[in-house]
Amino acid sequence: MATYAIGDIQGCFEALQRMLALIEFEPTQDRLWFVGDLVNRGPDSLAALRFIKDLGDGAVSVLGNHDLHLLTVAAGFARLHRGDTLSEILEAPDREDLLHWLRTRKLMHAEDGWAMVHAGLLPQWSVEQALALAQEVECALAGPDYLDLLSTMYGNQPEEWRDDLAGMDRLRVIINAMTRLRLCSRSGRMEFRHKSAPRSLPEGYFPWYAIPGRQSAGHPIIFGHWSTLGLHASKDVVALDSGCLWGNALSAMRLHDRKIFQIDCAGMRGTTSPDD
Repeated sequence: MATYAIGDIQGCFEALQRMLALIEFEPTQDRLWFVGDLVNRGPDSLAALRFIKDLGDGAVSVLGNHDLHLLTVAAGFARLHRGDTLSEILEAPDREDLLHWLRTRKLMHAEDGWAMVHAGLLPQWSVEQALALAQEVECALAGPDYLDLLSTMYGNQPEEWRDDLAGMDRLRVIINAMTRLRLCSRSGRMEFRHKSAPRSLPEGYFPWYAIPGRQSAGHPIIFGHWSTLGLHASKDVVALDSGCLWGNALSAMRLHDRKIFQIDCAGMRGTTSPDD
């Protein structure tokens, strides 16, 4: 039995199937962890979502920004963007089942000494605190008033965490950090404009995992979201979004020995350039 973490799928169902063949995935024994962004921009978001949902307890997926975008569009609080490939899901006969399943996924997961989040954690948060904060969002998203959350979720304010934040401001900071974060300052002020590789960074900003003294340091964290960063593995962070959607590679890691698996996605091309 093995557990494999897999980078952003974004509707690239055929690439996912090739990855599962490469790792010789055995659904009755192995487990899959998905770093979020199951859907959007790739050619077959509906098949990817159905397949991962049907894995049942054999898969864990945390929510990414594209997954939340699908939920917000489906609820009528956002419009489809240029390059979105969500229409098949929105028009599917099992649309409501798929959306309910997606809405009840975790924002962060931890198990067997590993943690997984789509984008990142703010430097003030330990893994334990981050898990508790993620549960606040998960409860709101899975609860009867989830439309209130979706209707006011978007926005860049507040820019940083405070323990006394309440209401939607509190939930928005948690969501932004865990599904959109790449860079922040030492104090945890988030910066969302820089989307390229971590070179020529805005003054005073660093990759979230490189902030000196971050409280989650020392606990291995798997994340995705940052396709221009690419595959990045160190002692306590593993970035698995290697740009499958943009014709680069789909990456996976077997957790118990950190073995990396990659498949070439040269035939894949996103409809727009890499972004949020």
